[in-house]
Amino acid sequence: MAFIVTEAFWELFPTARIGVLTAHDLSRDAAAAAAAAALLAEVAAERAAQLAGADIATHPAVAPWRAAYRRFGLKPSHYRSSIESLLRAAQAGRTRSIDPLVDLYNAMSLRHMLPCGGEDLATLVGPVCLTCATGGEPFRTIGATADDPPQPGEVIYRDDAGVICRGWNWREAERTRLRDETRAALLVFEALPEHPPEVLEHALTDLAALVGRHLGGTTRWRILTRDAPACTLPPA
Repeated sequence: MAFIVTEAFWELFPTARIGVLTAHDLSRDAAAAAAAAALLAEVAAERAAQLAGADIATHPAVAPWRAAYRRFGLKPSHYRSSIESLLRAAQAGRTRSIDPLVDLYNAMSLRHMLPCGGEDLATLVGPVCLTCATGGEPFRTIGATADDPPQPGEVIYRDDAGVICRGWNWREAERTRLRDETRAALLVFEALPEHPPEVLEHALTDLAALVGRHLGGTTRWRILTRDAPACTLPPA
């Protein structure tokens, strides 16, 4: 299965960098859940202390994403990037544990201040594309019952069965979400040109190490750019 960043995306964001990590042979137990939740709480508390009284909308980790969302037609006051949502939750003391794997990538997202999302690799159909929507592609966000298709030109992740994530990293799909039974996962970090290249690399290596330590998984990762816009995803 291929992971492809299309030219339509690169025309909007020619210097973005996409970190693609796959994890296989994942296992979860009570110890892993406790360790992941504790790490997330620790990192969130560190960020909360740093963000006390700060205007999240103008934070250096958030403002570039707000500008990016405007570029593809979404109002950032309504559609918030995942890193903005995480930082706001941390600032308000509302960070919550979800699942060991989600907790680990949210912790690394907060630590390195880059958006990160995850999908169950076994649920993906055909190639995964980071592209721009034509409008009307099927999408149902986690926990929803109604279809909520993207707007024309909106940055999306999609496969042959529909949209995987709307608004670049705003909302994940119910169909491909990570579950307790997920044994193989696709995890993606995203970096804009305002982020130093080494930050993305550190986020990927740190998350890979944590997945191996706590979930017993084997990982591989690579970074996609306009000059290297695709990679092969190992089967689930």
